[in-house]
Amino acid sequence: MADGPVRVTLYRWAGRWGPFRVNIPCGECALTVDVIEDTFARELSGIPVELDSREWLSEWWRPLPAGGWHAPIVMVEGRVVSQGHALNRGVLTEAVIAAHVRQSEIRGNYVFGKEGCPHCVRAKSYLDEAGMDYEYHDVVREPRALYEMLGRVKPIIGPKTPVTVPQIWLDGSYVGGADDLSERLERSVEPNPDRGRNSLSPGSVARG
Repeated sequence: MADGPVRVTLYRWAGRWGPFRVNIPCGECALTVDVIEDTFARELSGIPVELDSREWLSEWWRPLPAGGWHAPIVMVEGRVVSQGHALNRGVLTEAVIAAHVRQSEIRGNYVFGKEGCPHCVRAKSYLDEAGMDYEYHDVVREPRALYEMLGRVKPIIGPKTPVTVPQIWLDGSYVGGADDLSERLERSVEPNPDRGRNSLSPGSVARG
């Protein structure tokens, strides 16, 4: 699957239509541009992204089928993610990563986990003992990692299945959790009554 750029389209309060012309600068449009550029450079660094900036009044009908009618309008791969106010960078980050995940494949060895998760520690120890290189990402501290993990694992386990940590990939192939990794590496697993309590759902966090 090709890692093509994610298309982000911005419709600014600008342009003209017939006798009407926008003469008043849009402060929220300017803020939105700044947020987009800074988010591209920080949270989305390394992800191929293309920005297409357009004048809303000159092309007001184009975003209408997708529900966009109030500039500034921000669209990711043709879907409106924000309109009518300055853009929230978290919304942009989540939408771009979700689009990127849909059109790209994960490569290499990855462990997505969180601090205080014994199964995450166990999974990393298995890989360390096997001498395998891997990337570890804390999904609580790294929003980008959380969005990527959810975007990649939900199509595999189904939308109604709770997402637990760790979530592991080896050589780009989905493994599952620490027990699944143990089986893949042909290790024995000690019985643990606390297993399954590392869901990311609020209820599980409250009980933990």
